[in-house]
Amino acid sequence: MKQILSSTALVLLLIGNAHAQQKKNLLFIITDQQRYDALSIAGNSVLETPNLDRLARQGVYFKNAYTSCAVCAPARSSILTGQTVEHHGVCTNDRAYFYDEEVVMDMPTFDEILSENGYHCEYYGKWHSQTSHTGVYQNPKQVSKEGKSVFAHDGQRFVYLDYLDEHVPERGLKPGEFYDGFTASPYRPNPLDTFYGRKYEEIKKSKKKPSQPDLHGCSTIPAEYSLTAFQAKETMKALERLKDSTFSITCSFHFPHAPMLPPEPYCSMYPAENMTPPASLHDDMENSPYKKANDRLYLPEYSDPQKIKYMISNYYGLVKEIDDWVGKIRAKLDELGLSDNTLVIFTSDHGEMLGAHGMREKNVFYEESAHIPLMLRFPGHIKPETTVDGYVSNIDLFATILDYLKVGKHKSDGKSLRGLIEGKDKKHGKYVVAEWDYRGDIESNYMIVKDGWKLIIPYSKSSKVINAMYDLNSDPNEMNNLIGDNPQRGLYQEKAEELRKCLLKWLKKNNSRHYEGVKERELI
Repeated sequence: MKQILSSTALVLLLIGNAHAQQKKNLLFIITDQQRYDALSIAGNSVLETPNLDRLARQGVYFKNAYTSCAVCAPARSSILTGQTVEHHGVCTNDRAYFYDEEVVMDMPTFDEILSENGYHCEYYGKWHSQTSHTGVYQNPKQVSKEGKSVFAHDGQRFVYLDYLDEHVPERGLKPGEFYDGFTASPYRPNPLDTFYGRKYEEIKKSKKKPSQPDLHGCSTIPAEYSLTAFQAKETMKALERLKDSTFSITCSFHFPHAPMLPPEPYCSMYPAENMTPPASLHDDMENSPYKKANDRLYLPEYSDPQKIKYMISNYYGLVKEIDDWVGKIRAKLDELGLSDNTLVIFTSDHGEMLGAHGMREKNVFYEESAHIPLMLRFPGHIKPETTVDGYVSNIDLFATILDYLKVGKHKSDGKSLRGLIEGKDKKHGKYVVAEWDYRGDIESNYMIVKDGWKLIIPYSKSSKVINAMYDLNSDPNEMNNLIGDNPQRGLYQEKAEELRKCLLKWLKKNNSRHYEGVKERELI
C-alpha cells in the first residue's frame, strides 16, 4: 500500500511538473487605425465595446499606450521586432512587403523566435511589413486562387475575394450605389463620399479611381461575410485546429482603417445625426507643424461639422463589429479550454484623426493619431482589474511577449511591461517617444510625452518646421501650441528643455544618428 501511495504521489508530482512546464500560447489581436478613445472603457460615452472592456478588466489596461510611429508599416515592423523605426529601417509604407534597395528589418520577429522555441505560428489578416519574415507562418492556405501570396501587397484582399466569390453572389448596382475599390462590391455612399450625388455612368466614363480613404457609406456585403467576419472566422478555425499544439496566432483586422464601409446592422448602429464633431474641427492651425498635413487644405469636407458626422458614424460601426467578433474569439478560447493557458494581447498600430484639426487618417503626433488602445490578459500571471497609467509604446510588446512566454531575452529597443504591470518597475513608463524617421527638413520627426506635456520637433537643426509643445492636462485637444510662433513662448523654455533632455536620453540609449540634430536644434 505504501508503494502504491508513493507511486501515485510520484505520478501526480510528474503531472504537476509537466503542467507547470507546459508552454503558454499567444493570441495577438491587432486592429488597423484604432485610436485610444474608440473604446467605452476609455470613456467613450457613445461607442459600446463590452467585449474589449471585459478583456481589459480581466487583465491589464494601459491608459497611456502610444504607437512607435503613426504609420502602418513602420509601426507594425516595430511591434514585430521590438526595434525603433531608425533601426529596422521600414520608415515608410513603401518599404513593406518586397523592398530590395537596401537591407531593412534584418532582425528576427517575435514569431520567428517563438518558432525556434517550438511554437506553431499562424497569421491571419493584414500583414504590411517585410514579406521576408513570413516563412515562419504555417497557414494552411498561403495563396489566393490567382496565386497571390497572403503576405504580399494586397494579398489579404485577393484571398478574401475568393471567399466572397464562394459565399456572396455578384449583382448589379441599384440606383445610388457604386462599386467600392476594395472588394468590387456595391455600396451606398453617404455625403462624405467622393462620389456622393453623382451617377455611376458618369464616374465610369471619368475612369477616376478613388483611394480607400475617399470611400464612405454602407457596404452591401452581408455582415456574416464581411472582411472582419472572415478574418475572425479564420482565426477561430486556427484555434480549433491548433488546440492541442503550442501556438502563436495573430488576428490582424483590416478595420477600422478605410474604406469606411461597415455592413448592416453596424452602418446604422450609430446614426450620423447623433454624432458630435471633434472640438478641434475648426482649429486654424496657424501655429502648428501640421497646417498642411494629410492634404487638409485640399480636403475641406473633413472640417465640415455635418459631413464629418458620417465618418464618425462609420468608424464607430466598424469598431463595434470588431468588438463583437473579439467576443466570439474569446468565447472560442473558453470553449476549447485554452483561456487559462493563453496570453491575449489587443492593440492597434496607430490611430485615426477622424476630423480632429480638420484631418483624416494618421501620420501625425496628435493624440488621435498616436495614442492607441492596449490590453493584455493572462490568467495566473496578470491580475484582473489592473490599470497602468505609465507611458508605454507598442515597441515594448516584443520584449513583453518573450518575457511572459519564457523564451529568453533578445535584443530590443523596448522593455518588457511585466514590471509595470506588477508594480515593480519604478523607472519605465515615465515618458514615451514616437518617431517618423523620414524627410527631416519638412516633417516633425519626434514626439515625447511626459507628465501630460507633449513636445513635437524635427531632428534637423536647419528645419523650418514649427516646434510644438502642448499641455494635455489643460489642453487635451492640442489647440494651443505653447512654443513655435507663440509670442509668450519664452515662458515655456524650461519645460521644453526638460522634455528634450528626456528625448536625448532616449536617443542616446538607442544610438540614434539624430542625437546631435535634436540637441542642437533651437527650441524657443
